[in-house]
Order: sequence, then C-alpha cells, then structure tokens
Amino acid sequence: MIKVSVIVPAYNVENYIEKCLYTLVNQTLQEIEIIVVNDGSTDNTRQKINKIQEMYPEKLRCFDKQNGGLSDARNFGISHAHGKYIGFIDSDDYVETNMFEEMYKKAEEENSDMVECDFIWEYPNKQKVDIGKIYQGKKEAFLYARVVAWNKLIKREILEKTKIKFPKGLRYEDTEFFYKLLPNLNKISFVKIPMIHYIQRNNSIANTQNEKVKEIFQIWDNIFKFYKEKELFIEYKAEIEYTYARFLLCSSLLRIVKVKDREVRRKLEKRTWEELNKNFPEWKKNKILRREKGVKNTYLKVVNKSNFKIFCRIFEML
Repeated sequence: MIKVSVIVPAYNVENYIEKCLYTLVNQTLQEIEIIVVNDGSTDNTRQKINKIQEMYPEKLRCFDKQNGGLSDARNFGISHAHGKYIGFIDSDDYVETNMFEEMYKKAEEENSDMVECDFIWEYPNKQKVDIGKIYQGKKEAFLYARVVAWNKLIKREILEKTKIKFPKGLRYEDTEFFYKLLPNLNKISFVKIPMIHYIQRNNSIANTQNEKVKEIFQIWDNIFKFYKEKELFIEYKAEIEYTYARFLLCSSLLRIVKVKDREVRRKLEKRTWEELNKNFPEWKKNKILRREKGVKNTYLKVVNKSNFKIFCRIFEML
C-alpha cells in the first residue's frame, strides 16, 4: 500500500530539480510514490528527472504535459495519486529525508485529515526557521494557519470527495485551495520540526511583482463565492472579514508597492482600499481585529481612508 504520494510540478528548474528529487526518493518512509509533473519545460529539466527515474523506477513516476502553470500541474498530479495522503513539494525546494515518515506517523496516530510541519527560509547567505502557531479548530486555522500547500499532508479521500482543486492560471493558488479545503478538515495535526528548505530566488514568481498581483482580488472573490454557495459565509464571516483585511492591507499591499510601473502601482493601491471597503464596509468593527494584539493589528486599527496613501509611501521604502 502506498502511504504517501508527493506531487512535484517541474518547469525549467534544471538547476534545482535533482536536489529536490534526491531528498524525496531517499525518504525513510518506504511506501511512497513521487509524482513529477513536467509542465512543458524547455530546458534540461526532463533529462535531470530521467536520470533519477532510472535509478529509482519503483518510486518515481514522471508525466509530461503542455505548460499550464503550477495549479494545473498539481491538479494533474492529484488525479494520478494513489497514496492514502498527498503532499506537494515545489521543485526548487528540498526536504529532510524523514519528513514524510514523521508526518505520516502523526497522521495515523491522530487520524488526521491534514498534518502541517514547520520549515526553513533559505536565503543565499542566511536561514530563518518558520515556527507556526498550533491552532485549535477550523476558525483558529482560518486566522493562524500558513496557507502554503507544500508544508501539508492531506488525506486523499477528502480531495477526491470535495473535488477541490487549485485555481488554474492564477497566482496565490494556495490561498484559494487552503480556504476552500479548510471547512472539510475535522482534525489537523502538527509536526513541530522544520522539515522543508524553502529556497528564496530573486527571479521566482513569488518574488516578481507586476500587474498580476491584482489576481489576489479574483482569488478572494472565488473564496467568497465558495463560502456563500456552501452556506458557510455567515458562520465564518468574522474570520473571513478579518483575514481578508490582513491579506489586502498587509502581505498583498507589500507586493503591490513593489510594482515598478508607477501608474499600475497607484491603481492597485486605490483598488485595494476600494475592494476592502466594498466587501466589508464595517471591517474596522471586526471582533477579532479588536481583540488581537501585535504590530500588524495595531496598523490595521489605525489605517484609514485619510492616511492609507501615507502608509503606501512608507511601505515603498521598506
């Protein structure tokens, strides 16, 4: 029986894919399959995959498809997975060789729907360990979970039953995927060990800011629609409102102010404030915002229509 399927989308990562795959095929968990989705690479990525596949044919399967982006490759991989649990690893990152044994063991011990681990930010000249908060229940998860897909192990039957997919052709796919998945997770567990080396590349999609940062608005519209269609919006309204405000005025805005085109940058800043107040005109009264402490929450409490542009200019200088 295959216990874990690890899905690895690969697109033009010839300088990274070997290190990633070697840490996966050498996992201490033996009942594992590595599903590599070669998403139309035009460099030597496929040749590098072939080399490792020849050495570990019983563990590694590779599929070739036309380029469709990260979400499309992950969705393709899900459809070919056989493991009881599914994990996602990006092809320019690498992992500790006991990662999936530890996470699978935790999942089985606690009958988990999802297991989350910590990770390490890998910069050219330094490392930073990312230690996540242990949250209790779905509503706390909405507030405190790290929405990335690649530090999670998810029960495959939940993905099959719900048919939740990554949104094709959009950035911030992990945000939509996680918040749609969340209401279906009855038991979330944690392995409090940094297991993943999250490589920071200056030319990666995550670090390249342009007009496509506006896709965060579409992602959240998709989330709103999902919660309304599932009749969950009222139940999660406070969590959605608070998290939406934090996304738009913190992480999303910090990306927008780094867009080089000044005209585009100003339009997106203006749209940020308009979208937030259109969807949640009374977000300042949010009960979670009122009780939460810390620098970000203090900023959210003081930012307003009059000083928003000033904060944008300050963020530009960071």
